[in-house]
Amino acid sequence: MPPGAVSLDDVDLDQVSVEYVLGCVKKGGMLELSEAIRDYHDSTLFPHMINNMGSTDEFFLVTNSESSGSPPKRAPPSAPLFTPSPIMPSLLKSQSLSSTHVEESLDSMHVEESLNSTQVQELSVDDIDDFEDDDDLEEVDSRRTSRRIPNDASDLALGLPSFATGVSDDDLRETAYEILLAGAGAAGGLIIPTKEKKKEKRSRFMRKLGRSKTENVVYQSQNATGLVGLLETMRVQMEISEAMDIRTRQGLLNALVGKVGKRMDTLLIPLELLCCISRTEFPDKKAYIRWQKRQLNMLEEGLLNHPIVGFGESGRKASELRILLAKIEESESLPSSTGELQRTECLRSLREICIPLAERPARGDLTGEVCHWADGYHLNVRLYEKLLLSVFDVLDEGKLTEEVEEILELLKSTWRILGITETIHYICYAWVLFRQFVITSEQGILQHAIEQLKKIPLKEQRGPQERLQLKSLLSRVEREEGVREFTFLQSFLLPIKKWADKQLGDYHLHFCEGSALMEDIVSVAMLSRRLLLEEPEMAVQSVTDRDQIETYIALSIKNAFTRTLQEVETTADARNEHPLALLAEQTKNLLKKDDTMFLPILSQRHPQATVVSASLLHKLYGNKLKPFIDGAEHLTEDVVSVFPAADSLEQYVMALIMSVCEDATAEVYFRKLTLYKKALEYGEQKFGKWIKSNG
Repeated sequence: MPPGAVSLDDVDLDQVSVEYVLGCVKKGGMLELSEAIRDYHDSTLFPHMINNMGSTDEFFLVTNSESSGSPPKRAPPSAPLFTPSPIMPSLLKSQSLSSTHVEESLDSMHVEESLNSTQVQELSVDDIDDFEDDDDLEEVDSRRTSRRIPNDASDLALGLPSFATGVSDDDLRETAYEILLAGAGAAGGLIIPTKEKKKEKRSRFMRKLGRSKTENVVYQSQNATGLVGLLETMRVQMEISEAMDIRTRQGLLNALVGKVGKRMDTLLIPLELLCCISRTEFPDKKAYIRWQKRQLNMLEEGLLNHPIVGFGESGRKASELRILLAKIEESESLPSSTGELQRTECLRSLREICIPLAERPARGDLTGEVCHWADGYHLNVRLYEKLLLSVFDVLDEGKLTEEVEEILELLKSTWRILGITETIHYICYAWVLFRQFVITSEQGILQHAIEQLKKIPLKEQRGPQERLQLKSLLSRVEREEGVREFTFLQSFLLPIKKWADKQLGDYHLHFCEGSALMEDIVSVAMLSRRLLLEEPEMAVQSVTDRDQIETYIALSIKNAFTRTLQEVETTADARNEHPLALLAEQTKNLLKKDDTMFLPILSQRHPQATVVSASLLHKLYGNKLKPFIDGAEHLTEDVVSVFPAADSLEQYVMALIMSVCEDATAEVYFRKLTLYKKALEYGEQKFGKWIKSNG
């Protein structure tokens, strides 16, 4: 038994190394729980991994299995060998891999051995050089993965400044869960798990030891219902350990002792947890210091770096607060007695300074009604983002969890703490959903994002208080072009619109697999654009929806024509055709594809989209045709083939324009075209003279 333990009831089985216990069972040796606990803590210093049978079966875990709690009851989704993604970054390159190149690359990598072989493959120096020199191998690798590969979402970075204290995503996630517990506690839904839960856990632990690693056993337990069950679901979704969950619940309940009439959601949560949770409740000093550092950083970010209420006469207290935070951190490096004394004194002073700062009235609040420590713009939306991420299924990040509606309702309990309004919620949720779509390529998630964008009220639909609040939420972000100021809507919606604009600016490339996805992306672009046009800076630079659609058509047509031209230049000789004759044929095919796949979508927002597309392609080909006719000196068979090909393209362009316009309107557009007919007639006259002179 470990020191101080009399029976198994005194042992925290969470801190017993399962691998150590199994090793003792296999060897038939005596089990020393103190050694098993020490082995568990030693293993926490290394990345989490699974080791089944030898080196080829060792792999690192993406998440921390110990802190994630029990596995989901549902079976995992099937894992297809490859699911093509219309927006995978690897497919956005202008140059695609040729089949020969791919086959050569796969041969050099011995794919048939590297994917399924149980033997360890060693890399030679030449192999390493090949990997460094051949960029296309990255695309090959992305195509052979057997699991969902997240797409790059770096273009969707929020327009928010970084945290001065270096707060990490894990820090935000854990603090967000503490806020969730406080919000639930304000509704009277916070309880401490009973001993029966611990016994159930011990029973599962013993059964885990009693079965083989390959045995597929699903433990069926009676799920808790109501708020208790929903909080347990949130704990698992947010990857919070049971130990942290119980520790936080107990700390929050202790913080309310003696505070008659005080709501849990008006507490200064990091301060109360610092005062109510001791280091003895942590498995080791390192874990406690990391936890304390997170709480101190949250106080600094919430009260000092990004406060929603100005300091005014409290400026001196803000300076004193920074000094106290540093002293508390410094106390951990002092001898235990001295350090504990300094920490206790600093916490007492910290309370005297933090409470007045946190309870500064704002928006007509009464003193003490709301605790303004986490409703500063930059901190609160980051914390709320972590809460919103819990709506995605832990088994398949491209799907919403079954409890999504209950989770969203529960998150409303945090609005008072974080200063969230309905409009802010819709904007944050739309961004979280859209970013998840970009990562997973799941169109269902995209449609949910569109629903949220539609719910965001326009300026005239918001109340006067909310309009003032949103107007006050500004952020200054350092960019390559210098420091830029963003409003709240710009911080969230500009990244969405820019991403959509980039895709639609080359829709022939990004949506070549189908038009359904493109229709949704157009909706995203137009919805976000409409909301952004209400911002002062955007209103000055505004263009109409039709102008925006024309921009998409022009950019994409030019990009597609450039790729077609490059393809023609490389294949014309092999096909024994004149490049311009082949280009006319390929341009006609491009226009046909545009007319059948993309223009029906764009025409919904721009009735003359077909005219814009056809006219532009006619002009681009004409720019290549005229110099050719002017410069041609000899009449050859391939030169002659250009004339009917060009005429066929022009006839198709004119027929397409007439199909969407009345005769009078079509004639107006025809007059704007520089018809090939004149150039072709000039060419015929020119070569007719050449034939006579050389006859």
